[in-house]
Amino acid sequence: VQVPVGTSGTGGGFEKFCAGETDIADASRAIEDDERQACQQKGIQFSEFQVANDALTVVVHKDNNWAQCLTVDQLKRIWEPNSKVTNWNQVDPGFPNEPLKLFGPGTDSGTFDYFTDEINGEEGASRTDYSPSEDDNVIVQGVSGSRGGMGYFGFSYFEENASRLKAVQINGGDGCVAPSVQAAQAGTYKPLARPLFIYPSATALKRPEVRAFLDFYVSQNATIAK
Repeated sequence: VQVPVGTSGTGGGFEKFCAGETDIADASRAIEDDERQACQQKGIQFSEFQVANDALTVVVHKDNNWAQCLTVDQLKRIWEPNSKVTNWNQVDPGFPNEPLKLFGPGTDSGTFDYFTDEINGEEGASRTDYSPSEDDNVIVQGVSGSRGGMGYFGFSYFEENASRLKAVQINGGDGCVAPSVQAAQAGTYKPLARPLFIYPSATALKRPEVRAFLDFYVSQNATIAK
């Protein structure tokens, strides 16, 4: 069986899925109403499986010793549309005079959708004067190469690059909590813990090789997620 695999953001993946171009869509957020409608218009029926929880992680340069914990309000002032925050001392007067350089996912990303919704209060609402990329490794390179850098992505990318980056604790109203597998599962990492999904189409599930893959995925899901 030949299995072509494509990479895009969650939104781009749903566009292809609802156009009938793919059998399974991975997603870092739940499918939205307009995407459901697009699938319905093309006659694409599907199932939804939540397969893991993720801790969307805000990262800074490894030498950043001042931003140990940030509040949701501070993150909002940094990332909201038309933000004028360009220096760390604008985030907190106790922070140093260090230019703030921002890196993050592009607008096609489910991570972008989730972060902007939870932090800025509206999906897609974000300042635009940052360095965007759909490739999280590019964000890693950007933040690790800038002393005043900040970015955000899924927890696994931080785990892989913990020697180059520092994860920021988030205060969602109940005190500072560091991103971790345990905090995401327990629901204490607020508001940036998020569910992850896969969406197989009903037509694809009728094919034995796709059904076998999904059977394997579900039966081995705990190991795969870890």
